Amino acid sequence: MKIRSILAGALLLCFANSYAQDATPILLYTNGVPNSKKGPDTYVERDVNGSVSKVIEPTLIPFIPEKGTANGTAVIICPGGGYSGLAMRGEGFPAAKEFNKIGVTAFVLKYRLPSDDIMVDKTIGPLQDAQAAMVLVRSRAAEWGLNPARIGIMGFSAGGHLASTAGTHFDKPAIDNKGVNLRPDFMILIYPVITFGELTHGGSKRNLIGTTPTQDKVDLYSNEKQVTASTPMTFIIHAQDDTTVPVQNTLMFFDALVKNKVPSEMHIYPAGGHGFGINNRKSKENWFDWCKGWMDTNGLLTAAK
Repeated sequence: MKIRSILAGALLLCFANSYAQDATPILLYTNGVPNSKKGPDTYVERDVNGSVSKVIEPTLIPFIPEKGTANGTAVIICPGGGYSGLAMRGEGFPAAKEFNKIGVTAFVLKYRLPSDDIMVDKTIGPLQDAQAAMVLVRSRAAEWGLNPARIGIMGFSAGGHLASTAGTHFDKPAIDNKGVNLRPDFMILIYPVITFGELTHGGSKRNLIGTTPTQDKVDLYSNEKQVTASTPMTFIIHAQDDTTVPVQNTLMFFDALVKNKVPSEMHIYPAGGHGFGINNRKSKENWFDWCKGWMDTNGLLTAAK
């Protein structure tokens, strides 16, 4: 299994290097992957045109801004894929490159997808990797010239569910965080899955918590119900005509943020559907420009001192 993981990682590295120089993946865990068990021989990591599935060894792929342009802010990017795959090419690497252009260091997270084949408890597997990524980046902030108080998390679709879980469950460590703060300093959510209630994305819900979850488990991962005054400031994008993840996911989360007085910004495109990634071709307006403005307004793009 380890040989297959190495080969899969090498393929992903080749793909990543077409987007960034020196994008050497960093293992999240060096002393064994938590919550894991030996899977069947058929459980082999796959990368089909930049869509990755059956992840066994989670990694972070760093994208570093050009020398002299970094401002000390970092973001961990969680690609989407319904908790069954990772859209690295569509939602991971392109976003990382855009952040590099504005001086933000980006880390694309290749996280484990929930699976009873390789996990003791699949419901916490992705969150463990998101929290481990936060620990790794924050604990090595000085090495990368980062401000440990300016490390955020971003997610697309089901990756948005993972990012919003990291941003609302940071007080529930799923790993040994070695005393490192698990709270992201900001969240960026792009057409995110938020609720596991009536308006959820069925595939994401089933893949993470199964077909017959308890109501307590549904509520726990319905992140609109987990917002508090301590939830990080948030930027959200969605399209009104999204038929895969209903726009109400974003509206419910934003409403909870407002009720808890969490500084946040939301933009709803009238059209764009789902999965448009970095560029909504149904609009002449670029959401990343809005995101850049929001980050600048909140002091996230000022030069590191």
